[in-house]
Amino acid sequence: MNGTDTSAETDFGFRRIPEAEKGPRVRALFDSVAFRYDLMNDLMSGGIHRLWKAEMVAALKPRPGQRLIDVAGGTGDVALRALPALAPEQSGGGAVVCDVSERMLAQGRARAIDRGFLAGLAWLAADAEHLPFADRSFDLYTIAFGLRNVTRLAAALAEARRVLKPGGRFLALEFAPAISPPLQPLYDLYSFGVVPLMGRIVTGEGEAYRYLVESIRRFPRQGALAEMIAAAGLERVKFRNLTGGVAALHSAWRL
Repeated sequence: MNGTDTSAETDFGFRRIPEAEKGPRVRALFDSVAFRYDLMNDLMSGGIHRLWKAEMVAALKPRPGQRLIDVAGGTGDVALRALPALAPEQSGGGAVVCDVSERMLAQGRARAIDRGFLAGLAWLAADAEHLPFADRSFDLYTIAFGLRNVTRLAAALAEARRVLKPGGRFLALEFAPAISPPLQPLYDLYSFGVVPLMGRIVTGEGEAYRYLVESIRRFPRQGALAEMIAAAGLERVKFRNLTGGVAALHSAWRL
């Protein structure tokens, strides 16, 4: 199937929509919440997302001179954590933050400048399924809470492998669609009741956060995602759950 098949459909939360519509809708959604996106992450997770991202970068083990591509990188949380270890001023290493939302990138760029991150950091509006880089361009590939938002997951994973160098590391941090059964009712109540209400109060965009919750429920479970990563040609795939399975960190290599 090619990208021009107008009959193809995909999930957008609990709805089915034409594939061609998902990218623009996702971009518009993140544009609409960009100015309060980081605040909402803190409020929704009680700050735990910061621990998850710190754990992701610790597992990544970035080294001086390496090049990182952070896909669906938004305001740059992961890239900014990794950048000091890449030592751009001393070694020529660096990071590229890619995201479909230019408003998210603008927020991240401003925050990076405020914090003094200037060297070795680039911001690029780009789609995870069509990265504008040559084969084998990066040592490290990260995507945090972005795989749910791509239109064709297999295509995005294939792009991840394509842009990684042999020996390159892949890490994906993503919410899991289900947690332990005793906690599931409370988790559902919080997800469908509290999160959209909080989103409406903080950003004025309750529907954006209803989509977020629904997209989590539609996403493959951890084992199924691991199989898709392996099918894309990445190897030594494994995952571990974080915070009781609310999120999971998947890792793989291009060998």
